[in-house]
Amino acid sequence: VQLVESGGGSVQVGGSLRLSCVVSGFTWDDYVVSWFRQAPGKEREGVSCITSVEDVEDYSSSVKGRFTSSRDIAKNTVYLHMSSLKPEDTAVYYCAAMNEYYACSVEDTGFPYWGQGTPVTVAS
Repeated sequence: VQLVESGGGSVQVGGSLRLSCVVSGFTWDDYVVSWFRQAPGKEREGVSCITSVEDVEDYSSSVKGRFTSSRDIAKNTVYLHMSSLKPEDTAVYYCAAMNEYYACSVEDTGFPYWGQGTPVTVAS
C-alpha cells in the first residue's frame, strides 16, 4: 500500500487549498482514511477522517466548518478541502489509511499506512 499526498503550498490568510491523497494497492471495501498535521515544535494532531461507514466523518474542533474531506474511490483518492485558512493551519499534512469498518474519530491511532506529507504554509 502506498499513499502519496499533493496539493500543499503557500497561501494567504483566508485562502483555500485542496490536498489530495492517492492510495494505491489498497482495498476500498472497509476503510478509514484520515488526515493529520504536524506543525514545527508541536505534536501531530488528527484533522479529519472519512470511512466506509455511510455518512461518517469527523473533524477536529480547530478545523470544523472550514475543512471538508471527500473521496473519489474510482480515482483511489481522498481529498481535504481547506478554506478560510489561518496562520495556525501551517503544518505538514499527512494522510493515513487502514482497512477497518467503524465510525472513525480524529483521535484514532494505529494506522499502518502513511504518506510522506505535503507542507502547507499560511502567510499573514
